[in-house]
Amino acid sequence: MSLTAVQVAEIVGRYQRGKNDTGSTEVQVALLSARITRLTDHLKLKRQDKHSRHGLLKLVSQRKLLLKYLKRTAYERYAALIESLGIRG
Repeated sequence: MSLTAVQVAEIVGRYQRGKNDTGSTEVQVALLSARITRLTDHLKLKRQDKHSRHGLLKLVSQRKLLLKYLKRTAYERYAALIESLGIRG
């Protein structure tokens, strides 16, 4: 259920702000979103998997905090990120 190194490199390449940037808020939110999507698909098949559901809730909470921080500090980057990821209806 984890992301492969190729998938992580692709996501980092798409959302990084500089050449060696792997830890910016945008990259972290994009990686969390990919993991959330994979876990959501898994839980559609395995409804009784309570441990994965708990992990999903933790990931969603972490992403929410990062998005809240980004919205507070750099609203333009926040708006561009949520639009490109397709989150927040």
